[in-house]
Amino acid sequence: MSFYITTPIYYVNAQPHLGHAYTTIACDVLARHMRQRGEDVFFLTGTDEHGEPIADAAHAQGMEPKELADLNAEKFKALAPQLGASNDFFIRTTDAQHEVRVQEVMQVIHDNGFTYKGVYEGWYCPRCADFKVENEILEGNRCPIHEIVLERHQEENWFFQLSAFQERLERLYAEHPDFVMPPHHYNEARSFILSGLQDISLSRKRLKWGVVVPWDTDHVFYVWFDALLNYYTALGYARPGEDLTDRFWPATYHVIGKDILKFHTVFWPAMLMAADLPVPEHVFVHGFLLGSDGRKMSKSLGNVLDPFEVMNEYGTDALRFYLMRDVSFGGDGSVGMDAVRARYEAELANEYGNLASRTIAMISRYRGRVVPAVETDPALAADFAGLDADVAALIDRAEVTQALELIWQRVRRLNRYVEERAPWQLAKDPEAAAALDQTLSSLAEGVRVVSVLLHPYMPLSTARLLGALGSEDLGYGGAAFAAQGGLGSVTALEPLFPKRG
Repeated sequence: MSFYITTPIYYVNAQPHLGHAYTTIACDVLARHMRQRGEDVFFLTGTDEHGEPIADAAHAQGMEPKELADLNAEKFKALAPQLGASNDFFIRTTDAQHEVRVQEVMQVIHDNGFTYKGVYEGWYCPRCADFKVENEILEGNRCPIHEIVLERHQEENWFFQLSAFQERLERLYAEHPDFVMPPHHYNEARSFILSGLQDISLSRKRLKWGVVVPWDTDHVFYVWFDALLNYYTALGYARPGEDLTDRFWPATYHVIGKDILKFHTVFWPAMLMAADLPVPEHVFVHGFLLGSDGRKMSKSLGNVLDPFEVMNEYGTDALRFYLMRDVSFGGDGSVGMDAVRARYEAELANEYGNLASRTIAMISRYRGRVVPAVETDPALAADFAGLDADVAALIDRAEVTQALELIWQRVRRLNRYVEERAPWQLAKDPEAAAALDQTLSSLAEGVRVVSVLLHPYMPLSTARLLGALGSEDLGYGGAAFAAQGGLGSVTALEPLFPKRG
């Protein structure tokens, strides 16, 4: 089975921030989990570099658009490995191969009769690079996303005949209720379609920073038509000399923020239909990260959580864990350094890290570093029964927060098991040697299982712990609790999540 997952491509008019890190980490969790299950995975991220906002931002800084794009694209490219992301390719929409493939696909749409030339007049948001229809405009003629006053634009454009896909989009939504996830965003997208679709601007004549329209070279494509196609074009050149399109298209999941829902859930499937291409299986829409004051993060409000500060203070795995744990994926959620610290201390250091240290220390102390090769505790095994299947089912629906909660319930169960069995008491009684063997074997097996399941969330820490347990196999076959223990020898482990002053 192939599994193709994408982040949105990030706009290079500014530097990376926490929202970019959040989406990238979520996609990485899904990609890593699917690789554990033996799926054929392709994970794409990258940057969106054309359009008026880039040109305006560059000129405001006394730069050419390509100069600004090159500068900030490198920062986004560097962010992925800093986050521990395992993306297979990083696309830039200024890649020559991307531009050629955009022209090829858009030429098919034109040849199929879904474009025409006309004059467009409407209210335009330069930061969205989008014309707004009447029911989208806030009081005071403001953009619903950026809340800035809209500009009145009139220009000659090529148009995409979106209205021709009214019935086909309605049918797509009726037949595939999981096309857009979670359900409240499905309802939002479907309502937009049912309100009646209007044709949309396909090109810009007065703007030069974009992909040239091949059938009318005085125009460049409106940035969204260029940007959305990245998910398709990347497969044609991500691996030199190999076209991956047939292997991975259509995409399994596009993961996006809710501010770009309309483009991905209405415009995008219509474009693909117009080009005779299959639509993606799912578009998963996540919410906004809010400051600790409950308002959308903004530098001007001073409520921004800096991902680099978190990584510097607590480590990359802590940032990954916190964002997937504290903000239910698919909804809005408040974030802040105090909340990071609380999760780190209570759960990472005290619950998981301490569990790992105690388990290895007790095996070392009471059994000479060798995990007893005995039957594990059936009662504890029952608490783990079906966990691997339940986690996989949640991940299949991109419910990464809910899956993490299921795993963490077993982390807490293992900590209770330590207290219930009290190995330090069993060690004092020679007649309890068999009970101590079973306890230590069961603990080691439980820690191994949760670490395999946690690996997509915290790849560095779990790999260290599994190495110390003498079990470096990350395959999903190892996510089931074994009836027979005996991992071999354990080695010393420095604290996974050291206490901070």
